[in-house]
Amino acid sequence: MERKTALVAGANGIIGKNLVDHLRADGGWDVIGLSRRGDLAVDLLDPAETRAKVGALTGVTHLFYAAYQDRPTWAELVPPNLAMLTNLVDAMAPGLQHVSLMQGYKVYGAHLGPFKTPARETDAGHLPPEFNVDQQQFLERRAGEWTWSAIRPSVVGGTALGNPMNLALVIAVYASISKELGLPLRFPGRPGAYDSLLEMTDAGLLASATVWATGHEGAFNIANGDLFRWRELWPRLAAYFGMEAAPPLRMSLADVMADKGPLWTTMAAKHGLSASYADVSASWAFGDFVFGWDYDMFADTSKSRRAGFHEYVETEQMFYRLFDEFRKARVIP
Repeated sequence: MERKTALVAGANGIIGKNLVDHLRADGGWDVIGLSRRGDLAVDLLDPAETRAKVGALTGVTHLFYAAYQDRPTWAELVPPNLAMLTNLVDAMAPGLQHVSLMQGYKVYGAHLGPFKTPARETDAGHLPPEFNVDQQQFLERRAGEWTWSAIRPSVVGGTALGNPMNLALVIAVYASISKELGLPLRFPGRPGAYDSLLEMTDAGLLASATVWATGHEGAFNIANGDLFRWRELWPRLAAYFGMEAAPPLRMSLADVMADKGPLWTTMAAKHGLSASYADVSASWAFGDFVFGWDYDMFADTSKSRRAGFHEYVETEQMFYRLFDEFRKARVIP
């Protein structure tokens, strides 16, 4: 079997890290992780640096793009995130076969408010700005010698630390701090969010789907395959931590967790934890965002199933597995 070479942009993120691990475990890939702290450190906003470093990588057959630059507003997100992808693709040496773009439900307007569910890949677009759409349109224009796919996961469940979008870590650390203070576990989101229908995407399943999609072209929704409501799941997550689940109480985690650094330092010494508060506190704003969805948040994944991708992960068990991994790594007590 001919070996392939993958260049993974955003290799240290919650998505990229699992993708790198999946490709290396597969055995048929040579893998180069690209990030500001990866195998290859590149500032993708610098076209000259990107050309110099990436252009020297001959033999890359597949580009997996999961890099992201945050900005304060939706409009400000477009220029840097489109520029990074453009600079990287422009710098690639000949021989590229496929470009995989990581997107999300923002393509459907999920971040703006209630949207049509289940969302389908054929749904009408919405008024810009939206960098996910600009990136896909760029790939559509440039494709020819190589094919492209766009992967659209829901909220991704994984174990990466220091990541601004790790909901499993948000819940694990919030529960650990609440338990340390002798408090029950309260759902902190909007009242309507407790009853909304949601779905998630396991990072391992997402990695598998992303590699599978290199044999196809177009956009694919990817999720675990089940739906849940926090009203049913939250008490079970509390039970995992040996806690009671009290009635929901709306609060901003970014606000109430702002002063918990000293408490975490005490907990780390008491329980032998390996992670600093900076390692585990990067996702509070993301938790507030997700727990604020007082509307349904799910997509139709039948397109990928019809095309041959049939993997499934039970979301509740995914949370328990991730919590177990955090405990094994001494991230939480």
